[in-house]
Amino acid sequence: SCNSVFPSAFQLAALERQVFDFLGYQWAPILANFLHIIIVILGLFGTIQYRPRYIVVYAIWTAIWVTWNIFIICFYLEVGGLSKDSELLTFNISRHQSWWSENGPGCVRKEASMSGIKGLDSHSYISVIGCALEYRYIEVMHSSFQILIALVGFVYACYVVSVFTEEEDSFDFIGGFDPFPLYHVNEKPTNLLFKQTYL
Repeated sequence: SCNSVFPSAFQLAALERQVFDFLGYQWAPILANFLHIIIVILGLFGTIQYRPRYIVVYAIWTAIWVTWNIFIICFYLEVGGLSKDSELLTFNISRHQSWWSENGPGCVRKEASMSGIKGLDSHSYISVIGCALEYRYIEVMHSSFQILIALVGFVYACYVVSVFTEEEDSFDFIGGFDPFPLYHVNEKPTNLLFKQTYL
């Protein structure tokens, strides 16, 4: 049904984003994406089970998600003193960057072994050449797409909540909204009852 198609598409987009952030060891986006996936599942559950409160939570989260993705865009475009080369997104735990920085379209990695160094990091990447598009622009497009999906999700959530609210308001309990209850008994005046008993 239409009520489940849209949240499922949002969930697929969130999972796709999570995969690429995992590949790049971007810990802050990984946590944000994980929370986003949980909220999308909650919104999907609320849509299927007719729970408007869960959908309202999703709608509120979309505003936070848009804000987060605007921050990511500013980070990669180095707006306001931010630097794409900083370790902010990895919590200063590692020096990893976006997975797209080495695996973007057309990118070729040139490696050189470092003599005298043993261990897992026995290779050092000298350069990445031939990229058709710089990785920061790929990340910006990724975040812009997430913002677009979040805005569509917000409108969809508001629509679903309004539909559920209208259905609840129009639901007729047993005489709940009827000024004359279904089992209303017309009472006769007492003087008419006395007249009938004497007849």
